[in-house]
Amino acid sequence: MASRAGRPSSSSPASGSGPPPVTARSTTDPILRNALRYTISAREYAALHKYVISRSRALKKRAPTVDTVQRIIDGPPGRAQSKDSKGAAKARGKGKEVEERRTVAVENGDEYNARAIRHSIRVFVATGALMKLWGAVSARLTGKRQDSASATQKKQPLYKSPTLRLSLSLSTILLLYRILFRFFTRLRTHILEPSGAQFRLRNPKTARTLSSPYAPAVGASLAGLALGVYPSRQLRVTIALYAIFRALEFGWNCVEDNGLVWGWERGSHGQADTKRPRPWWWGSWMLQPFAFGQLFHALVFDRDCIPSFWSNFVLKNSSTYLQPKPEDYPVGLKWPQASEIVDSLAQMARLSWPAYISPTLFPNKEDILPASVTAISPITSGAHPLITSLSCATMHPADPSCTRTFITLWLRALPPLSRLLFVAYSATLLLPRLGALYHAPLATLHRLVSSALRMAGFLTGALATAWSSVCFFQTWLPRTFLPTQRFFLGGFLAGLWALLEHGRRGSRAVFLASAKMSVESLWKVGVKRRWWRAMKGGDVWVFVAALMLTGVVYERDAKAVKEGAWRKGISWVRGQGWRDWGMEEDDEDEEGEGRVKEE
Repeated sequence: MASRAGRPSSSSPASGSGPPPVTARSTTDPILRNALRYTISAREYAALHKYVISRSRALKKRAPTVDTVQRIIDGPPGRAQSKDSKGAAKARGKGKEVEERRTVAVENGDEYNARAIRHSIRVFVATGALMKLWGAVSARLTGKRQDSASATQKKQPLYKSPTLRLSLSLSTILLLYRILFRFFTRLRTHILEPSGAQFRLRNPKTARTLSSPYAPAVGASLAGLALGVYPSRQLRVTIALYAIFRALEFGWNCVEDNGLVWGWERGSHGQADTKRPRPWWWGSWMLQPFAFGQLFHALVFDRDCIPSFWSNFVLKNSSTYLQPKPEDYPVGLKWPQASEIVDSLAQMARLSWPAYISPTLFPNKEDILPASVTAISPITSGAHPLITSLSCATMHPADPSCTRTFITLWLRALPPLSRLLFVAYSATLLLPRLGALYHAPLATLHRLVSSALRMAGFLTGALATAWSSVCFFQTWLPRTFLPTQRFFLGGFLAGLWALLEHGRRGSRAVFLASAKMSVESLWKVGVKRRWWRAMKGGDVWVFVAALMLTGVVYERDAKAVKEGAWRKGISWVRGQGWRDWGMEEDDEDEEGEGRVKEE
């Protein structure tokens, strides 16, 4: 006889003899059900039970079975099936449109909202853990230790913690994106249904906007405003710039793949049936002259507007032109550092490259150097008497030949850069592909050495060309002709060495990274010199625009996103699962064409 609580009349099993029975209370308790739904899905618990729980007798006795967890998550039997699962069944049975099939986000009874919250919680926890780990590793690598003064300071409030706010920002972006994407998708479906005919007649413009296939992607991009939860720091700017550059890359791929850039060739019937190929010389390497020109100019005049690692790399590998302190130089005398030499070059440019008077030929001459560049007097005082320009006396005082100095930098910088890049490429390219090294060792090593030498040649040539251009322009151009813009022209010529890496695998990422760095530096220089004013929260709106463009391109042509991992990631952010829908659609189209041909 059943009790009033609705429990079955059968006696419960003995203690420890098996998993606990599924009772009505366990399937209707909202706290337990929601805790499980927002923690783990039934499919994930099945995998966990199969590979972990079932291997331990103690865990297997105490943990519930997969069916028990499934019933707890689904609630009491007889609960109405979600509308999304019904829509999914109809889409599978009747062969609905591709976009309807792609917007289905319910699998195995797992509700869309529960899964969105569950994934957001995981992003929050994972981001916080990674930030804590990164802080510990960076502190250990840099050797930073909290001194007694900083330890006694008042701790920062929790709500101001960058780690907490970054985790909250990213998890909120994911949650809002999925909710907004689903809302606008359902709204579009309702407007297109026959019941929405009156709304379409009364509001034609609004109906066309909301019923557009790109409306869900545009509406969901507003979730990017949650990036503003994180404080305005360099990391937020980096995230926004990276997102917009990737979005622009996807947009370019889309217009190029659809023949909107190079056009179409007409066939024998006069119709455009063949897409024109891309010219061999076209590529992302063309961004490097502009990027290097801006970065080299900023290195000389606005060093605080470029990343410190980039300026340190350039100054460290330019010892041929930026003279280090000689070993036999007296300890008590001051020798200019590399940054001071560069600052002196900037002052020469502002003074329209003043004439150089050799102290060796005219020892009694006073005021040989302008007052603003006296820091380089230890270098120029012993310059070769055949040198006739102040820039040459500063950058290569012991050798009057600019060409020989150019070759010397190649000989000094190429070997260490090649070794460094060989180690870096071995770690990034060789270790993930140990199978290729085992089956084809000579070909793999040849590819590795070739890649390292090409990149080292590109960087060495760029450094040598940038610094030697100062001497070249000083020799062949009038003093007052583009005195400060010469550094941009020199960097522009240095960027042409990127042609060595044109068409190489992995070079596109390097070129886009330098272009992103240049754009960020140009923006900071413009704000510093008041060419434009920084808009409050401008990086957040840039991130929103990046999300919008990425979503529209993915909806228009998923194949424009070349990387499969990125296509799966966009699908996952939308709540459509970790699946490559673009490739699956191509396979289905090919199968359909094959059936038509057979018939």
